[in-house]
Amino acid sequence: MKYDPVKKTLGKFFSGSLFMRKLFYWLLGILLLRAWHIKKTLKKVSADMKESAKILDAGCGFGQYTWQMQKMNKNGSIKGVDIDSEHIRDCENFFAKAGLSNRVSFQTMDLTALNDTDCYDIILSVDVMEHIHDDLTVFQNFYNALNKGGVLIISTPSDKGGSDVHDENDNSFIDEHVRNGYSAEDISEKLSIAGFGDIKVAYTYGKAGSVSWLLTMKYPIKMLNVSHLFFIILPVWYLIFFPVSLILNYIDVNSTHKTGTGLLVTAAK
Repeated sequence: MKYDPVKKTLGKFFSGSLFMRKLFYWLLGILLLRAWHIKKTLKKVSADMKESAKILDAGCGFGQYTWQMQKMNKNGSIKGVDIDSEHIRDCENFFAKAGLSNRVSFQTMDLTALNDTDCYDIILSVDVMEHIHDDLTVFQNFYNALNKGGVLIISTPSDKGGSDVHDENDNSFIDEHVRNGYSAEDISEKLSIAGFGDIKVAYTYGKAGSVSWLLTMKYPIKMLNVSHLFFIILPVWYLIFFPVSLILNYIDVNSTHKTGTGLLVTAAK
């Protein structure tokens, strides 16, 4: 299942005016369960940080987390990097129009080539590591790029059904993934090898969250892969299932899960 073409189509639809882009960010923030978990974690981590924190959005995509973080960190600076130059151009255009170029910058970059040293107080990486073969190099680069006491936040699929893979005969729901998911032990060990300490791994997307993901992500994307004409019925689809997904997201983000299809990881330098 191709995910990136659908993402790009949605991005282009919402890339015109400032209003449309902000609406897009709001929709992503309220529909996507991972955004709920990231917001909660960012509030917790940033509470212990100085008001002028330097942040790296590692794999910024559409820039929705950059947008969220600049509102939480009004005296600091944020750098967004992504391997997709089209995403970077769109982000540069939007944040320039929004008058934030003095605090927010963007750069096209492969994270295996990140060579910043002792620069950032927070590094955020959402739905990125499942796309990268050489994850050990990236984890080491993250460690080097953080200031002492800095925190890395990662959201990625787990090996407990992440990428919609439930056994060895399943294929990933998203073709662009190079791994179906991490085990808690695997990602903890790799981060430890890179030098990180105080590693905390929590499962996300428990039972409630998995149903929300089906309703807000998998089924709509499957329809759009069949034909973009399904964009016409998407508003009706979300009108029906939006209230349900809100309840499911609330349950998931306020529960502790013994297992789940996602992992939320924090680690300190």
